[in-house]
Amino acid sequence: MDDDLLGLAREPGDEHYRAYVGPPQDYDLVSAMAFSLLTACGLRQTHKLLDIGCGSLRLGRLLIPYLNQGNYYGLEPNKWLVDEGRRYEVGDSQVEVRQPTFIYSTTLADCDYEGTFDFAVAQSIFSHTGPDLLRQWMQEMALTLSERGVLFATIIEGDNDCGGSGWIYPECVEFRPATVAAMAAEEGLEFRQLKWYHPRQSWCAMFKPGFDASVLNQGEPSWNHLGALAGA
Repeated sequence: MDDDLLGLAREPGDEHYRAYVGPPQDYDLVSAMAFSLLTACGLRQTHKLLDIGCGSLRLGRLLIPYLNQGNYYGLEPNKWLVDEGRRYEVGDSQVEVRQPTFIYSTTLADCDYEGTFDFAVAQSIFSHTGPDLLRQWMQEMALTLSERGVLFATIIEGDNDCGGSGWIYPECVEFRPATVAAMAAEEGLEFRQLKWYHPRQSWCAMFKPGFDASVLNQGEPSWNHLGALAGA
């Protein structure tokens, strides 16, 4: 791929399928970082996963071939991003074989899927939402995660909470971790901060009571720890 197709000279938020979702130079890094976290915390091919704000399939390009047929769900209001991701990152043949589901919306209320998700991921989504949308997603996750389900999300930590509302993009917003934890608790979700690399944000996990939190290793997940659990 040439630099123009990869959007390497573009600024975050530009109308390019890679740049629109963040710094294009980090496109590969962010997808590998998130995929590694999910699998280190127990994601397997049999699980059903929701990719919130899947964009141009930065993470989906790794998850779609990894998960069993029909197990990937991507929610994204900008259809053009998904179309470009399918064209340049995944390919129609992969879509035909794996049969992912794409939901072109900002809410699961528009989805006719009646099951539950084992895993959900929201990478750099809550860093652009006001508290109203953050609360909405806590409520939707409480309803759609399985009893052993978990949401992995990133936030930008700050001393004060965002005072805006709705979708705030490309500007970034901050939340106190205690605020996010309190919102999660109101919906019956436990909250755990994670020590997992991110170039600009902080990872956290919000999960149902039935989730095996031992895989989080007290906030420091790793493949070595997961392997030790499997061998115990």
